[in-house]
Amino acid sequence: MPTRKIARALLSVSDKTGLADFAKALAKHGVTLVSTGGTAKTLREAGLDVVDVAEITGSPEMMDGRVKTLHPKIHGGLLAMRGKAEHVAAMETHGIPPIDLLVVNLYPFEATVADGADFATAIENIDIGGPAMIRAAAKNHDGVAVVVDPRDYEQVLEELATHEGCTTGSTRRHLAAKAFAHTGAYDGAIATWFAERLDVTAPRKRVFAGTREAKLRYGENPHQWAAFYRTAERRAGVATARQVQGKELSYNNLNDTDAAFELVAEFDPNASAAVAIIKHANPCGVAVAPTLAEAYGKALACDGVSAFGGIVALNATLDAEAAEEIVKIFTEVIIAPDATDAAKDIVAAKENLRLLLTGGLPDPRAEGITFRSLSGGILVQSRDNRLVDQDALKVVSKRKPSEQELADLIFAFTVAKHVKSNTIVYAKDGATVGIGAGQMSRVDSARIAARKAQDAAEALGLSQPLTIGSVAASDAFFPFADGLHVVAEAGATAVIQPGGSMRDDEVIAAADEAGLAMIFTGMRHFRH
Repeated sequence: MPTRKIARALLSVSDKTGLADFAKALAKHGVTLVSTGGTAKTLREAGLDVVDVAEITGSPEMMDGRVKTLHPKIHGGLLAMRGKAEHVAAMETHGIPPIDLLVVNLYPFEATVADGADFATAIENIDIGGPAMIRAAAKNHDGVAVVVDPRDYEQVLEELATHEGCTTGSTRRHLAAKAFAHTGAYDGAIATWFAERLDVTAPRKRVFAGTREAKLRYGENPHQWAAFYRTAERRAGVATARQVQGKELSYNNLNDTDAAFELVAEFDPNASAAVAIIKHANPCGVAVAPTLAEAYGKALACDGVSAFGGIVALNATLDAEAAEEIVKIFTEVIIAPDATDAAKDIVAAKENLRLLLTGGLPDPRAEGITFRSLSGGILVQSRDNRLVDQDALKVVSKRKPSEQELADLIFAFTVAKHVKSNTIVYAKDGATVGIGAGQMSRVDSARIAARKAQDAAEALGLSQPLTIGSVAASDAFFPFADGLHVVAEAGATAVIQPGGSMRDDEVIAAADEAGLAMIFTGMRHFRH
């Protein structure tokens, strides 16, 4: 494609970041500025000469601004093929001036609905003329440059400076690709909002859109490329976090950090401090305590070996006392709602340690969707936002759990929700003491968790593993009594599980025989 001279530009933007400086630079290249409404006002206030769209169309803005650019003299100027004789003749016959550069970004629909706007206000923030112009210019990118992102202003100005007021075909093509992605994501946000308002959980067609936040060094492995995209969902976590210090985050860092923060958010900071230590998206230690430092110590005791090079998530402001403990071993990431200045100074001594501050905690009860790719498709489901309902718990054993056992059972089942299935979690005094994750057999998960507890006891110089006198949680029912036997042998005194197996009676009988208290939740928490 040839270079194209920019003689006339149409600017109509909602986001006016950098607009005045960009327009001034265009004017210095002799570009005629055409604009509408608020954009024209901003440009005139910057001392620039502006031609109103109405002067070109011969029609005033009408219907509260709904109709202003939907006119042949605008779309003809964008769509006319510069090298096609009949198009050029039509422009001359009908007095259609060519538009060489279109600068448009759209009504802030996503921000409007995120702020809780009512239905009518949301509808009024659906842009019509903008997407139509963007698509027209992007289709005709052989002759027209289209800019939808203020971050591309500098690139366009560099092109004009380098090519005597012209844009290159390569740049116009790349800008066109961004433009189609922009309108596609915009329409996707509107369609998703409509589906939510109409309570359509699985619409026939669904668009998944995001804005690239970062290009990553690689994916799960060095031979895979990766990037991080932020969606429209306003949920505190890695997408909202401010990185205070440390190396660039990797794909695995982001994945593990998200898992850690979602887990620790299950625990109300007004009730207790909570710390989760994560490795490969699975917790290797979780605890609650009066202070973060205490909670961290209890979490670390569960599996100090696996915690090396892990992610540490906290449900409250990182303080100096906790920071001093965390930096004693190699840690990849610390994520918390906030941090004191003293804590930041302590972490700063470890220059490669990433510190992320999110400004808040995600609501574990909030609705939402999760999705993952399959070959040729996408699996979509609602977020697992169910919490333990103490009133719905059913004691099925002869012995009832004690008050402390009940508290630990609820804690263990909450943690199990965030461990890869199949999982068994042993807990005692508000801390995990053994975690078995991601096994094909629940029996193996129970054994692995018990074995890790023995290893931890040896490392801590304890005479016996902390599973003695602990409680155990299973993310799904015990299909046979064999898994329960392993839990009893490990020293657990009470068990919490969903129930629902064809052999529940057999499992309950085994619990009674072993003197275990057993609770059914009626709720499964598979995590694959």
